[in-house]
Amino acid sequence: MTHNSYIAFQTIVRTEVTRFMRIWIQTLLPSVITATLYYAIFGAFLGNRIGLVHGVSYIAFIVPGLVMMAVITNSYSNVASSFYGAKFQKSLEELMVAPVPYVVIIAGFVVGGTLRGLITGILSLLVALFFTSLPIAHAGIILVFFVLTAILFSLAGLINGVFATSFDSVMIFPTFILTPLIYLGGVFYPISVLPHLWQTLSLVNPVLYMINGFRYGFLGVADVPVVTALGVLVAFVLILTAIVWYLFKKGYGLRP
Repeated sequence: MTHNSYIAFQTIVRTEVTRFMRIWIQTLLPSVITATLYYAIFGAFLGNRIGLVHGVSYIAFIVPGLVMMAVITNSYSNVASSFYGAKFQKSLEELMVAPVPYVVIIAGFVVGGTLRGLITGILSLLVALFFTSLPIAHAGIILVFFVLTAILFSLAGLINGVFATSFDSVMIFPTFILTPLIYLGGVFYPISVLPHLWQTLSLVNPVLYMINGFRYGFLGVADVPVVTALGVLVAFVLILTAIVWYLFKKGYGLRP
């Protein structure tokens, strides 16, 4: 990376981080409040009645899923809203005509979204420690799934931002597709409790692999093999990276 490209990358990342940190009440605090309510209601109040799941308390079981939910939604929404906002304000046109490689622009937005996802994930995890203690079975696996998932959904948010034609369209995908995938991805239950048909359908859900891989890092248990989960995650990161690169190269939705 040349010095000028590095300066451009640094500027984009700094802009993204400054943007979501400046309005932290809207960008970071809601995830903390949501996580607290989930831990209190599902974990502390209902968890005692549910008992053990995979040999651990119910609240310990759901913590990795809830943390991953915060990572996914925040990484995605940060990039989708920010990138479309740049299109709407016409500032993206200036960035596209500047002597900045596409890979630098992509990396800048993705890193910004990834950082917001990781920060909210860490905050959600810290809140969980007030309700339960978590073992750490495989720290390396936790880190890999934590970072790659944030990158993956930052890329997904960038694709949404490219195709979006209004602020309403930015919310269509997370509302009707992303949210169901998360809630049906094993956040609150192991898929082993589902009927056989629903277990099979759950295996088509890519979010299931991310949540289970992350949960395996903490608890050492998962509904799917961790190697399979990692393979699915890496494959999706590569596929979405290729899609983003193609869209930028063709200029789809990026030029007036």
